[in-house]
Amino acid sequence: MSDHYSCALITGASAGLGEEFAFQLAPRVHKMVLVARREERLAVIADRLRERFPHVAVAVFSADLTLPSHREQLVDLLEQRGFIPDLLVNNAGMGDYGEFANADWDKLDAMLQLNITALTHLTHALLPHMMNRGYGAVVNVSSLASLLPIPDFAVYAATKAYVTSFSEALRIEAREYGISVLAVCPGPVHTEFGEVARQNGGDSDMPGREWFYVDKEQVVAESISALDADKARVYTGWQVAAAAVLISAVPLVLLRLILGTRPRRG
Repeated sequence: MSDHYSCALITGASAGLGEEFAFQLAPRVHKMVLVARREERLAVIADRLRERFPHVAVAVFSADLTLPSHREQLVDLLEQRGFIPDLLVNNAGMGDYGEFANADWDKLDAMLQLNITALTHLTHALLPHMMNRGYGAVVNVSSLASLLPIPDFAVYAATKAYVTSFSEALRIEAREYGISVLAVCPGPVHTEFGEVARQNGGDSDMPGREWFYVDKEQVVAESISALDADKARVYTGWQVAAAAVLISAVPLVLLRLILGTRPRRG
C-alpha cells in the first residue's frame, strides 16, 4: 500500500479526529479536501494547513452530510474542481448517550443518516474513481463500541457495528482493484463528540470510560500506520486493543449479564 496519495478527502474535518487526520496526512498528499458543516472552522484549519504545508492545495466544502442533496452537490463539485480523492477518510459521526426511549428522534435520525447513510453514499460515489485508477484507500472511523450492544448507547453502537462490518466486506471486494479499506476502532477520545452525545445536557461519560481515553494524536498516528501496513482493522491504544481481545473472547450470554449490571443514569 502506498504511503502517498494524490488527494485526500476528510469528512468531519472541522475538529477532533478529522482535524488531526488533516495535519498528519498533509505531508503525504498533493491535494486535500476538508468537509464539515462549519465553514468558518474549516477555513481557519485550511489556512493553517496552507501555511504549514505550502505544497498542498486545500479545498473546503461546507456540507451537512445528513442531507442527500448536500452529498450529491459535494460529489459534483469535487468532479468539477478536480479534487477526486484516492484517499477517503469517512470520519464524520455523532453519538447519543441515554436510554433509547427518552431519546429525541430527530437526533437519532440524524445519527443514522450521518454514521451510516452518508458514509455509505460517499464511498459508493467515490470508490469507482479509485477502481478506474487501480489504487486508493478508504478509511472508515468506527469504534470499539462496534463490538458491543451497549445499553444507553444502543443506536450509536449499532451504527458502528454497521461501519465495521461494511468495511470488512468492502475490503474483500475492493482488494482486487488495488484498493485498501481500513476500519479504525478507537475507544473514547477527548473531542467534541461527548458534548454532542449528551441527552438534555446530561453527563455523557460511561462508567470507567476515562481509563480508555487515548489522545487524538495517537489515534490518528496508529490509524495511518495501520493503513500503511494494509491492515483491515485497528484498535487504537493498548487499552482499547486489550479490551477488544477480551470482548471477543467473552460469550454473548455473559456480556448480556455484565452489561445488565451497568450503573443507571439518574
